[in-house]
Amino acid sequence: MRLHRLEVTAFGPYPGHEVVDFDVLGADGLFLLHGDTGAGKTTLLDAVAFALFGAVPGVRDQAKRLRCDNADPDVHTEVVLELTVQSHRMRIVRSPEYLRPKRRGGGMTKQQARAVLTWVFASPSGYPAEGVSRIDEVARTVQGLLGMTKEQFFQVVLLPQNDFATFLRADTGEREKLLEKLFGTEHFQRVEDWFKDHRAQRRRELDAASVSVDALVARIAQESGDEPEEPNEEWLAGLTAALTTATDEALAAQQEANERREAAEAALDEGRAAAERVRQVREATDALAELARDDRAAWRSELAAARRAVPVVAVADELRRAVNAAAAAERSERRYVGVAEELGYTGTDARADATALREEAGALAGLVEESDRQRQDQARVAELEELLDAAERESADLATRIAEMPAQINETREQLAEAAAARASLDGLRARREETATAVRHAKALPTAESDLAAAAEANAKAVEAHQNAREHLLDLRQRRLDGMAAELAAGLTPGESCPVCGSAEHPTPAHAVGPLVTADDERAAQAEEQRRLKAREKAAAAFKQAQHVVDGLRERLTGWADPEADDTRAGTELDKAVASAGRHDRISRTLLDLESEAERVRSRIATLQQETVARGTERAALVAAVEERGLRLDIAKGTFPSVVDRRQHVAELAQALDALSDARAHAVTARTRVTEQREILVDAVAKAGFADVTEALDAARAENVIVKLAQQIAEADQQEARFRGVLVDLAGTDASAEVDLTTLLAQARTAREHAENAVASVRAAVRRADEVAKLADRLRAVWADLAPLRAEFEELDALTDVVNGRGQNTSRMSLRSYVLAARLAEVAVAASERLRRMTQGRFCFVHSDAAGSHGKRGGLGLDVLDDFSGQTRSTKTLSGGESFVASLSLALGLADVVAAETGGALLDTLFVDEGFGMLDAPTLDDVMGILDELRAGGRVVGLVSHVEELRQRIPVRLRVRKSRTGSTLEMTA
Repeated sequence: MRLHRLEVTAFGPYPGHEVVDFDVLGADGLFLLHGDTGAGKTTLLDAVAFALFGAVPGVRDQAKRLRCDNADPDVHTEVVLELTVQSHRMRIVRSPEYLRPKRRGGGMTKQQARAVLTWVFASPSGYPAEGVSRIDEVARTVQGLLGMTKEQFFQVVLLPQNDFATFLRADTGEREKLLEKLFGTEHFQRVEDWFKDHRAQRRRELDAASVSVDALVARIAQESGDEPEEPNEEWLAGLTAALTTATDEALAAQQEANERREAAEAALDEGRAAAERVRQVREATDALAELARDDRAAWRSELAAARRAVPVVAVADELRRAVNAAAAAERSERRYVGVAEELGYTGTDARADATALREEAGALAGLVEESDRQRQDQARVAELEELLDAAERESADLATRIAEMPAQINETREQLAEAAAARASLDGLRARREETATAVRHAKALPTAESDLAAAAEANAKAVEAHQNAREHLLDLRQRRLDGMAAELAAGLTPGESCPVCGSAEHPTPAHAVGPLVTADDERAAQAEEQRRLKAREKAAAAFKQAQHVVDGLRERLTGWADPEADDTRAGTELDKAVASAGRHDRISRTLLDLESEAERVRSRIATLQQETVARGTERAALVAAVEERGLRLDIAKGTFPSVVDRRQHVAELAQALDALSDARAHAVTARTRVTEQREILVDAVAKAGFADVTEALDAARAENVIVKLAQQIAEADQQEARFRGVLVDLAGTDASAEVDLTTLLAQARTAREHAENAVASVRAAVRRADEVAKLADRLRAVWADLAPLRAEFEELDALTDVVNGRGQNTSRMSLRSYVLAARLAEVAVAASERLRRMTQGRFCFVHSDAAGSHGKRGGLGLDVLDDFSGQTRSTKTLSGGESFVASLSLALGLADVVAAETGGALLDTLFVDEGFGMLDAPTLDDVMGILDELRAGGRVVGLVSHVEELRQRIPVRLRVRKSRTGSTLEMTA
């Protein structure tokens, strides 16, 4: 993969259109991307990642804020990237989702994200020739050509030094997460999960089967009452035999109890029969004695007289009803005469006068309807007068209100325009306030930074002087040791032993020291002091350079600021006023809408009132004329009555009273005639019944129920006498004084019956218990047979699952996925160690460890360094800052090589290394630059992102990011 051209517009800190020509930058194979902190160096790498995958590396992707805040609202945010992958050159145009001002009206609208991929040359086979324009299709096409996911790309092409420093010192779990993303070991995770799930399923099946065994054993124990210590076949056989014996014994006891019950019940039945015969004889004897004392002769005489008096009573009742009807008719006649007189009637022919009055009431019916209409029209006239008065008052009020509203609407519109202007200026005022606040902080920090710079300069000068003195002392000691080397060697000669210089065993004239002798320990101590002073000098120089950089940066940022505090105060005041005014925008907008709506309603209401007033005035005039004309007719028709209705009601009531009076007089005459006839019929009925007079007949009369009761009483007495005499005939041999002891017989039968029932229950329980235990035993034997292969299979699966997941017999505590990742990490360690040795002059190399961690932690992903100086393996956490950077960079480059080879991805012709060079000393920086020089061999382009000043001197091709209050811009030096 080689990048050719990058264009960013309104992206990140870049408000305008910026272009990065990678072909020019990469002509030498190495270029530097530098600038102030926060200027936007890493944003260019984010733009490359966004163009390819629609996302940016790390936590910055979570912010979802890619548009430049300083960009003009009409400028569209866009990233354009032109690159070549596997000999296919393409152009990708991508825009993020963001909010922009509406082109019409106020408010914001959402600008949708989009992505377009087109082929600069002919499209590769299997891809659309015209390119793709859907976001998901662009992502799939890029990933397919690159051969790696976005996570792998971020780690392999955009080498994040800080992330790899974390990866370098990470524990097994954290390192495992990153390696999983890079090497895609999800299928091994699925294998582990399959084993886990399969084992869990088999465990559930085994547990379910085991639960069935326990349940069956518990049920057998519950049924039999025998709780086994160890359920087995021998226990089941003994239990079955015992239950069979118990069943046989229960059957024998049942037979004996049944025989005793039958004998007791037979004796009880015989005793009950004898007692019943004695009772019947006693009852019949007592009843016949009672019947001999009754009054059946008197009952028969009373019944005959009552039956002869029945027709006389009927005629007497009819006479009484006729007399009552005649009296009622006379009372009704007198009442209706009084009603007619109260209504003013003085005539004699009530029937004829009633007919004339009904004709008069019919004539008045039409005028009654006109009277009702007259009242309705009068009420409507009064209602219309009230409505006209109310409409006149409402019209006056509305006219006053409509005259006031134009001024209120104009004033509200002016307030709304001021609030809208304040709202539109908020972003600019906030940005201005942030700039002034930043300038104030810089102005306050400058004196401290200048003081720190002076102290750093003084410390640097002292460190230089101290180092030079230590170096001169070291050189002096070395010269003095060289001068006294002969004396040092002579001091070590032993008579008879060979000279280490010439080999002779004779030492005729050994040299003697002139002055104090300098030893090797003195020289090593001086050299160590010189190195210590050198490190202090380098540290002081770095501190001085950093302090100088801070001061220069603060002075550059304060360029153009005369009085930052005053500017900040003014900016704060303006922002507060704008915020307050903008906060009233929505309320004023609603007020304006309410006023305009109210004005429209008032105008509409005025027009409606005018139409209603005209219509109601016309209706009122017509109704007044009709009421006056109808009133003359009604005054004539009502006469002396209050109204026509009252007169018609009086006429109708009088006609109705006269009709009732005529009917009452006719009924009274008929009733009196009926009384005379009924008296004659009563005399004839008394004579026919054989009574002396009416009084005698009525005394002999009885009610119908009394007659029926007398007849029934006589018949029942005759029947009882016959029945009891028949009983005595049938039981002639029974002694009425005999006594039968039923209590003893009943108790004996009850006891025998209870014993028999208990025996039956015992047999049933024994048979049921034996059958149930036999069935449960068969089921238990079947479950035992099925459970044996399941348990064996589960034990094998359980052991294998533990091995796959790094437990059990897996002594290295490595899961299958960790084992694969460990193999990849071993490859990474080999690739990274080659570069690490060269960057550290052969001192360090990586050592991969697959040993299990402490406290049972999984192994396989351990990574340490071998220190050649001490020959000991060290933890990566013990490395210094510069050593950690070199190790992290080596690890990142090694991982990039392995991932590219593992995924079969495209050749990575362009790499970016982000930050970290400031921690390296000069020799190490040379070694690192040598490795990076090798990376660009064969046409590869390497981009470095760094603040280090020395890199600007080493790398002639540079891309500088300049920061300002209005945004960042790019400047290329080739």
